[in-house]
Amino acid sequence: MALIAAYTSPAIAHTYPFAGILLELQERGHRIRLRTLAEEVDRMRLLGFDADAIDPAIDRIAFDDWRRRKPLESLLRLGQLYCARGELDGPDLQSLIDTDQPDLLLTDVNTWGAAAVAERSGLPWLSISPYTPVLRSKGWPPFGPGLPPARGPIGRARQAMVGRAVLDAATRLAMPSINGLRESVAGLPPLPDFDAVLRRAPQMLVTTAEPLEYAHEDWAPQVQMVGPTSWEPPSAPLDWLDEIQGPIVLVTTASDYQGDTDIVRVAVTALAHEPVTVIATMPVGASLGFEPPANARITGFVPHGPLLDRAVCMITHGGMGVTQKALERRVPVVVVPWGRDQFEVAARVEHAGAGVRLSRRHLTPARLLDAVRRARRSGAGVEAVAAGLQAAGGARLAADLIEAQLETRVSE
Repeated sequence: MALIAAYTSPAIAHTYPFAGILLELQERGHRIRLRTLAEEVDRMRLLGFDADAIDPAIDRIAFDDWRRRKPLESLLRLGQLYCARGELDGPDLQSLIDTDQPDLLLTDVNTWGAAAVAERSGLPWLSISPYTPVLRSKGWPPFGPGLPPARGPIGRARQAMVGRAVLDAATRLAMPSINGLRESVAGLPPLPDFDAVLRRAPQMLVTTAEPLEYAHEDWAPQVQMVGPTSWEPPSAPLDWLDEIQGPIVLVTTASDYQGDTDIVRVAVTALAHEPVTVIATMPVGASLGFEPPANARITGFVPHGPLLDRAVCMITHGGMGVTQKALERRVPVVVVPWGRDQFEVAARVEHAGAGVRLSRRHLTPARLLDAVRRARRSGAGVEAVAAGLQAAGGARLAADLIEAQLETRVSE
């Protein structure tokens, strides 16, 4: 059996999708060497992985992309931050390779320096993307602002023109730094655009599936959608949950602060007089700023599964993991995207008819209440998405594809 080394970015929303895949590989007899965020190391060790923490300096790079109002500006700022992290995560992965001599590498789509080191290593290598990657795809809108798919020949032509303009702007502004990173951490030659950067991995696994994700005919076989793979940690029973009678509306924000707690403030106000209990999760240090209504409960982050099992709707910032978790359980969603890939998640939810998108500019109690009522009528779309996610293959398919990369090397 093989020694598989996995390297994640410092985010729970990335570590847990990795964990689901790694557990499946471990059950097949492979040994797992994991480097991830420090807060999750003990939990990962309890799963049986040989885990330790990434370079702590990586997590100290503060992300402020959410302060940018325009999606392109936010994406470019993210690029700067991932390059800064890459100068550290590249050498960090190299130290793991030198010490442990793994047979195969798994890197997080957001660890750009580690990806460059993996490319240089010559080892079997796969990239794992827990969200829709920033890849071009014929017939679909450019990644970033969450544009709805175009209709008709004129709309598709305009969409293609906008896509080229966005790509040209992003390439001109971002690629010098990305190519500089590739050269500095791994001595690799420059690439023409970000699409080429992401496609350097022999295979990329994307943890979503149709019909929530668009049908990308030009992705396969190199880029494979495998469906959700996320593992959820066990937790003590939520005694207070048993005391709640009637339907629940779950409100979620990002696990790392992105300024999106306005979603909670508006949600508890919007639903204050509805026959539901509102349960909202907020990051440590975030404050509601006023006493919540009698039918609302504000808590820190808890496993969402038990709450979703009782929920009739979820209001969310649009993180891919939690959105899919709700839809897998056939819970419709209202997505209020705040930044990063959330605009694209919202667009896909709307396109699939599995919920409602509400922009942050229109986030008022009246509009949010209307969005919740409309989302609860999205039964057919929610059922279709749930069926697609459950049929995709998940961690088992991901493990099959990883083992296929190992077999390729053995055959060589």
